[in-house]
Formats: sequence, structure tokens, C-alpha cells
Amino acid sequence: MPTGVVSAEPQFDWDDANHDHVARHAVSRGEAEQAICDPHAAMLDIQYLEVEERSKIVGMTKAGRILTVLFTFRKGLVRPITAYDATPKDVEVYLKGRR
Repeated sequence: MPTGVVSAEPQFDWDDANHDHVARHAVSRGEAEQAICDPHAAMLDIQYLEVEERSKIVGMTKAGRILTVLFTFRKGLVRPITAYDATPKDVEVYLKGRR
């Protein structure tokens, strides 16, 4: 699986809708951004919707929390859609990619 999903220093697109959705899972904006920017992040899935492509990745925060994050690219910005604690299966994928 590919790693290093997002290049260094991306710009993020946050508004009340995606911030609230991430917060419902007890994840902060900073944590979601850190997981997306993790150089060891692993691609889990790509969803093709009528209007956009969404990437699902698993990555680690600076504090060591492993998160699954769904995001898309809009107008050159990374737009997180949701983020939550990674499932045991997703953690396994992440750790396998770090070996």
C-alpha cells in the first residue's frame, strides 16, 4: 500500500461541518491533520463519488494516537471529512507498513 499520502505542508479546508463531525469522534483538527501528514500513513481505500474522490487513510499523531481519516481535495486544499480512532484491523495495516 502506498505511504506518504499527502505531501509536506498542505493547506487544510475546515468549516463548522467537518470540524463538528471530527469532534464527535473526540478528534481535534490538529490530530486529524497530523494523521493525514504522517509520512508513514497508509492508504486504506479510495471512494469515487459523483462529485469527488475521497481517500481513507490510517496515520499516527505526534502523541502516538493512530487514527483513520477520510478526506478529499477541494480547490487545492485538503478537506478532512471525518476522523476516528483506528480499528484494530486498520492499526495492523499501519504497523505493517512501518516495518
